[in-house]
Amino acid sequence: MLNLDTHILVHALAGNLSAREQAVLSRERWGISAIVLWEIAKLSQLGRISLDIGSAEFSQVCSSIHIWPLDLEICRAMRKLDFRGDPADEIIAATSLVHRAALVTRDRRILRSTVVPLA
Repeated sequence: MLNLDTHILVHALAGNLSAREQAVLSRERWGISAIVLWEIAKLSQLGRISLDIGSAEFSQVCSSIHIWPLDLEICRAMRKLDFRGDPADEIIAATSLVHRAALVTRDRRILRSTVVPLA
């Protein structure tokens, strides 16, 4: 299973993935950290994206994606990360560590990590 960061999920839903990202996402089931839903809600609320989280379409998309909760194990795994940044990014990366799910991201800081499993 893959772990998608917020921007990858937003780009996937908008059909704006690179050919490499599309190929990676087409091979495995998708998962997201619960914090991704919060980030999408905030980005929508701030008018930075046009996704309607209240729509039936968005609910249907979410029903086909595994959503990992934020829990104590993930919070502990954040201490193992070899980068510091946005707390949501750290939660997303720690989710990949705990669940051994390759992370799909464009975030350069995370891409330089030697501990986060990357797709």
